[in-house]
Amino acid sequence: MPPAATKPSLSASLSVRARILAQTRQHLFAQGYHSLTMADLATELGMSKKTLYLHFAGKEELVRQVILVFGREVRADADAILRDHRLTFAEKLRGFVEGMLQRLAHLNPHLLRDLQRFAPELHALLAEIRRKNIPYIFGRLLEEGQLSGMVRDDLNTAFAAEFLLQAMQGLLQASALGHLNLEPREIFENAMNLFFGGLLTPAGRKDYEKLFAR
Repeated sequence: MPPAATKPSLSASLSVRARILAQTRQHLFAQGYHSLTMADLATELGMSKKTLYLHFAGKEELVRQVILVFGREVRADADAILRDHRLTFAEKLRGFVEGMLQRLAHLNPHLLRDLQRFAPELHALLAEIRRKNIPYIFGRLLEEGQLSGMVRDDLNTAFAAEFLLQAMQGLLQASALGHLNLEPREIFENAMNLFFGGLLTPAGRKDYEKLFAR
């Protein structure tokens, strides 16, 4: 009698899930939501659809996990930058902005429109992640900027962070992207230049311009 099949270890299962999520993210960011199918994904991963469904219930769950991981990565990167006492305020700002621009550079401009049309709950999840991350990250950045004399001390940091949140929520709608003919990466870059351009002290602006000079 052959020995009973052993269940895969937890670490092996987590490794497979991580590989599936990485491939889903690559496909999603490059080609959008509508074109993503479980069959294509299984082929790209070199596994059967049955194996794929063992780890994820379906396409929507997969994309939900990709979005959640993306949001956690952004927050974790911001925490690491803000905790680094070797960096000046301007260096921290540059580090976070450049990291976001690199992430958004791989994002298909039609993805947000795709989600809004075909997966409104996932589109709402993205908005919820922005609602949590933007005040948390930029509120801390602005407070540190004030302490270092790089951000105007007459600024209400909570108001400024909320102002940025509302602006980004509106600008990252499919209708705004289409009207402005800009990609998410360009929206973020323009918003950062406009937002911080009005908040920095002369010393802060000098450091900002020096670090962000093209």
